[in-house]
Amino acid sequence: MYKIAVLPGDGIGAEIVPEAVKALKAIASRFGHEFQFTEALVGGAAYDVKGHPLPDETLELCQQSDAVLLGAIGGPKWDNLPVELRPEVGALLPLRKELALFANLRPCMLFPGLLHASTLKEEVITGVDFLVIRELTGGLYFGEKSREKTADGGQKATDMLTYSTYEIERIVRFAYQAAQKRRKKLCSVDKANVIETSRLWRETVTDLSKEYPDVETTHMYVDNCSMQLIRNPRQFDVIVTENTFGDILTDEASMLTGSIGMLPSASIGGEVGLYEPSHGSAPDIAGQKKANPLATILSAAMMLRFSFDLEEEARVIEQAVTEVLEAGYRTPDLMEEGKKLLNTVQMGDMVADKILGLR
Repeated sequence: MYKIAVLPGDGIGAEIVPEAVKALKAIASRFGHEFQFTEALVGGAAYDVKGHPLPDETLELCQQSDAVLLGAIGGPKWDNLPVELRPEVGALLPLRKELALFANLRPCMLFPGLLHASTLKEEVITGVDFLVIRELTGGLYFGEKSREKTADGGQKATDMLTYSTYEIERIVRFAYQAAQKRRKKLCSVDKANVIETSRLWRETVTDLSKEYPDVETTHMYVDNCSMQLIRNPRQFDVIVTENTFGDILTDEASMLTGSIGMLPSASIGGEVGLYEPSHGSAPDIAGQKKANPLATILSAAMMLRFSFDLEEEARVIEQAVTEVLEAGYRTPDLMEEGKKLLNTVQMGDMVADKILGLR
């Protein structure tokens, strides 16, 4: 039996997570597995009820589970709270720290049925398939922060960007091992011409590359990488980078797939992995059944692969998504002329039925 902590969170999280659970239940039925789902509050929804975005009982549940399925957190409603109580800072960052989730994996693969959904030309995105590995527990997001008054009556804010050799080696080794299982190409992204932490990053990668002679290692400045993702994304296999750069680049990469609603993610490192879509809580469409649940469903597939070592089951979910898209079914974010519009629940039903072989 696999124990899964279910954290719908805020906004569309409450709509997309049930569809991923639906897919996992279909897998359980088809393959004879038993998944135990336990739901808990997190984010703004938790603050409204418990007074904190990450209640002790939620953290304890996550620590005692085999994996965590997270929807989305945050929204304008909680933007004016003290920084430490904002959902993104008070829930997501502590979750990553307490669960030792130092590696964020975001695969960027274009499903054939979505070739025309991207804003980029067909010849640019055909065959896109790469993995971004982002360091998740260091850098600006976790560095010391301060704010002080200046003599002119204004303010000065400071965020410390810090990385140690150990932190860099840990994530880069992980990336090399991932590259060895793919096309054996690793691109390390930094800003070593300007930033001292990036210089340490590049030096560390260069040293480690000698231990992985079977992997082709390249280095790229982050501004050039952002351009190359649009110019020639097929050149990439595995990209490894620090926290802030990875956050920005993966959102850009999501457009290669047609919609950020197609980009799953896995955060791993400790004994418990956390799986969530790469997009936010989208409060503007919450409650309207317009949200695309496929990124969350694909995140559930990553859970099967990385936390439970159920490769065949993961592939079944991915194949179900492929078949649904090739059959012309779309949520509003992917809609184009001649396709069949589905709402959030209908899309989840369609994928679950494909898993069970009912359609």
